[in-house]
Amino acid sequence: MKPGAPLAVFALGWFLLGAAGFFSDTVSFVWLLAALIVFPIAALDGLFLFFLSDRLSVKRDIPSSLAQGESVTVKLEVRRNSRGFFPYRILIWDLHPSAMECDAFPAALDRKLLAGGEHSQPLFFEYSIRPRERGQWFFHGAELLLSSPCRFWRLKVFHSCESSGRTYPDFRKIKSAAGTDLRGLLERTGARNVRMRGQGLEFRNLRDYKDGDSIRAIDWRATSRRNKVIIREYQEEQDQQLLFLLDTGFRLNRPEESGRTQFDSALEAVLLLSWVSLKYGDSVAVGSFGSSARWLAPRKGISSFPVLMNGLYDLAATPSPSSPFSALEDALTRLKRRTFIVLISNFREEDAESLSWILKRIEQRHLLLLVSLREKESEFLASRQPEDAEEALESAAAFSYLKSRRDLYTSWEHSGILTLESTAGELAPSLINRYLQVKRSGRL
Repeated sequence: MKPGAPLAVFALGWFLLGAAGFFSDTVSFVWLLAALIVFPIAALDGLFLFFLSDRLSVKRDIPSSLAQGESVTVKLEVRRNSRGFFPYRILIWDLHPSAMECDAFPAALDRKLLAGGEHSQPLFFEYSIRPRERGQWFFHGAELLLSSPCRFWRLKVFHSCESSGRTYPDFRKIKSAAGTDLRGLLERTGARNVRMRGQGLEFRNLRDYKDGDSIRAIDWRATSRRNKVIIREYQEEQDQQLLFLLDTGFRLNRPEESGRTQFDSALEAVLLLSWVSLKYGDSVAVGSFGSSARWLAPRKGISSFPVLMNGLYDLAATPSPSSPFSALEDALTRLKRRTFIVLISNFREEDAESLSWILKRIEQRHLLLLVSLREKESEFLASRQPEDAEEALESAAAFSYLKSRRDLYTSWEHSGILTLESTAGELAPSLINRYLQVKRSGRL
């Protein structure tokens, strides 16, 4: 319990009055009379506040599943539990996690709504909060700052109203992006909706001939049997396997202009492509390496998407070392069938030697796509016009660095390894486009 502003002002005035009492008996009498009147009132005011004031209970209503970056409304219910003395003023703080943004506190509650006694109506206070980070969160409780009737004292009390839940990537945007029909998705990603015959495609159905259909797609046996032209339709082969390997080390721990890291964009792209792959009938597995090593076994069916979300929602990149070589070596021991492996990291010239011999082993059994996120700082330095010798050296070093990266990706492409270099913002559509191209090529 702490003194309030009126008591502090009175104590200062009383001290000054006592100093003046040395020069006047009248002032000294007033000083003594003020102490005899105010101090008992202040003591009684404090005793009432300390023993009789906290007759309140607090409850919190918040969804247990939140989306990163999306504001959510939190409702606090404050209820009076008994009759009797009631605080003059009530301030409330909800002790929200530090990873959530909120500027609603301290908030003053209208005590008139609670002054009706034990059976008074509860007071509801709503505020907005926005989670900035993915992961598990926990509310410990709420604090109330109560003022005495004379406002001489203030008492801070803690109410335990615990709440917990999880903050996921913005799954509503993922669903809205991937929940459309696949034909529209193909048009948005730029892939051509062309049906082919050959390896990697399987028979879908028979249908009547329409203008524009290829003559090579005619089923001549069915045509002769039905006395009309029949077309054989093919679709991408189902029940293929896709594995994502996500780098959680320093390589993707780079901030973007939006305040997020490159890893956040990579994780959202993985979830989006996982949704599309599951809709296609493929099975999806996810592994992470670096600061956090996880393995989600292959799962099939769109009902598996929540399992992926729950297994990946709290992953984050940290400034710790990571080894793509170790991740691929571990994947080879786990995979039992041919798989399309998508490894997302930030590859550099030194990776050429460390990955050289394991890439040959992967080519024999699997199809590998190495995805590297661009570094905007290096591209900016390489493209700017230098104004002095120091900036010229920086631009030259950045240009040499980017050229060595491009040469590395070119050498991998010539050896049969697929590569993709993209910015964080363009990663999701680029990945989906490459996945659809691979399925149509029949390389799986």
